[in-house]
Amino acid sequence: MADKFLDKVYGTRPENLTGLYDDWAEGYDGELTGHGYATPGRLARTLASVAPDQSLPLMDFGCGTGLGGAALSAVGFTTLDGCDVSDGMLQEAQDKGIYRRLWHTSENGALPFALSDYPLVAAVGVISTGAAPPQVLGQLVDQMAPGTLFAFSFNDHTLEDPEYMDALAAVTEDRAHIVTENTGDHIPGLGSQSRVYVVEID
Repeated sequence: MADKFLDKVYGTRPENLTGLYDDWAEGYDGELTGHGYATPGRLARTLASVAPDQSLPLMDFGCGTGLGGAALSAVGFTTLDGCDVSDGMLQEAQDKGIYRRLWHTSENGALPFALSDYPLVAAVGVISTGAAPPQVLGQLVDQMAPGTLFAFSFNDHTLEDPEYMDALAAVTEDRAHIVTENTGDHIPGLGSQSRVYVVEID
């Protein structure tokens, strides 16, 4: 049953994704790390290289099972909150014991917390094909306070999708600027890559 869910995620209709992630939660970490899932660590190190203070509150947006949070914690971030639409994923994240607080978010985009309260935000593999649609990038940026550092990743499927790249261009035209970016391994076992961005909200 290897890759039972990884093989499905890019072909699943958006309205069915939450159910897919709920079903995937228990085996998610094993399936991804079994292929050498590299993006969480790369994103964490990239954000750490530019963050002014790693004790500042950090929102791990779309935290899933907490793989991204674990990577962020490993490089020294100490005040982690997380949120996700999947209850199954959140339970796995809770069990890791690295989050100060976890929030369940709805699929309609309304958040139960103020994103502007977080000077650091990470979204590891969240705004991408097989996950959140491109417009979510701008919706999140619009809720962040000036000076916020926002780290996110686009996998190679997403980098080839003009809708996502147009969303990035719209955000960086007048609402944020890119502080740093790098391209490297995403899931090496599958031969895929991703690009990590850190933008600062203007």
